[in-house]
Amino acid sequence: MTNHYIACDLGAESGRVMLGTLAAGVLALEEIHRFPNITIRLGSSIRWDILRTFDELKKGLAKVAARGISPTSLSVDSWGVDYVWSGLGQDMLAPAYIYRDPRTDATFAKALASVGREKIFGETGIQFMSLNTLYQLVADMEASPELARRADGFLCIADYLNFLFSGVRRAEESLASTTQIYNPATKCWSSDLILAFGLPQSAFPEIVPSGTVLGPLTEAVADETGLRGPLVVATCSHDTGAAVAAVPAGDDDGWAYLSSGTWSLIGVELPAPLINDATREANFTNEGGFGGTTRFLKNIVGLWILQECRRDWEHSGEVCDYAGLNSLASEAAPLRTLIDPDDERFLKSGDMLAKIAAFASETGQPVPATPGEFTRAILESLALLYRVTLEKIVGLTGRPITRLHIVGGGSQSTLLNQFAANATGLPVFAGPVEATATGNILIQAIAAGHLASLAELRTTVRASFPIVEFRPSGSPAWDDAFERLIKIRSR
Repeated sequence: MTNHYIACDLGAESGRVMLGTLAAGVLALEEIHRFPNITIRLGSSIRWDILRTFDELKKGLAKVAARGISPTSLSVDSWGVDYVWSGLGQDMLAPAYIYRDPRTDATFAKALASVGREKIFGETGIQFMSLNTLYQLVADMEASPELARRADGFLCIADYLNFLFSGVRRAEESLASTTQIYNPATKCWSSDLILAFGLPQSAFPEIVPSGTVLGPLTEAVADETGLRGPLVVATCSHDTGAAVAAVPAGDDDGWAYLSSGTWSLIGVELPAPLINDATREANFTNEGGFGGTTRFLKNIVGLWILQECRRDWEHSGEVCDYAGLNSLASEAAPLRTLIDPDDERFLKSGDMLAKIAAFASETGQPVPATPGEFTRAILESLALLYRVTLEKIVGLTGRPITRLHIVGGGSQSTLLNQFAANATGLPVFAGPVEATATGNILIQAIAAGHLASLAELRTTVRASFPIVEFRPSGSPAWDDAFERLIKIRSR
């Protein structure tokens, strides 16, 4: 039997409508529609153009309908933490802020001072980042308290779009878990934190497990797109949750994952949250995964640094695609310049080449001069940071790691994959590239009864996509570079 599903997969740079076809235990993916994810300046703030995103997703659904395909279901996934307020008779009360907007810098510091890290982490198990939903909501309460109090509530981005498609307002568990207001022990919003920060209880939507069927596509969207019959499913609405579900691992627990893209999400899958003083001090996070699992991970900056460098080069008239940059980097001198990707300067947009040059000068290293040298410095530094993070995971969990699975768009960089193997000393298995869309679609298949379990989902992934292995080089130069990075990070 052949079944079709639609994944509306949103990333920081672009969005796609993907058609998944499952037949005889094999999944085939096809990109139906792609569009840039547009940001807008509104006064001094940076916002997402979510209504334009909704319009682009409907264009993708119309293209599926034009083929005469009748999908079983559809679902939206997105990045975490950002959200939309709706109510007062309006589907959207204001354009959604981008998590990189600096408005939370002040509220983050005040929130930690007023309630304390111990209380916040004990309630949520989520790592501390100023961009988390909690601090965005606190900023809203300071700037527009009446809006927050009178609204029907907020929904994170993918949940909001699933609401526009289904008319059903729900918060999906994996996405809710990124907010730092969700309690993974009770599987509810943290009433203690809501009270402590003076947030309106009525703003928090009902939470549902990953894989929940919300309802049929609304008549309005069906009429506009010509797509009839699909159900709207809240799969893992968080893109990393969907991607980790699609990691092609076996039943043992010796593997770690890296969801590689704008961010690098690196961690292990646990049966329950790991919330204690050590994980709080190491700033690790416990996010919800499919089937009640926990994604115990560290959220570190990823290919964002290289993306920003590309923007700098393009502004100066030098066009560099990723394939060309990887080729140039492979010819550059190895382990010449290292940066600490965790340094706060690299988290903000703008002047990334100058920031890297300044970091090199400050640490007494050669300043990269060419795109190849910059790219190699970034990729080698990321690979070494993966080792730092994996060693912390082993120490915190007590579980040995024998291999690393890299999924997502970043897994297309064979150079970074090899660097990761060399730096960590672990075999690296790269793929699938479209892990998020794959997880999204195959969770829909479970919701429809077409697959039975997470284990069968991963068996399907292994049968459907090529997985490329990278073996570590065993060169002692990587151990030396690791020690250099440790010294740089502790300066």
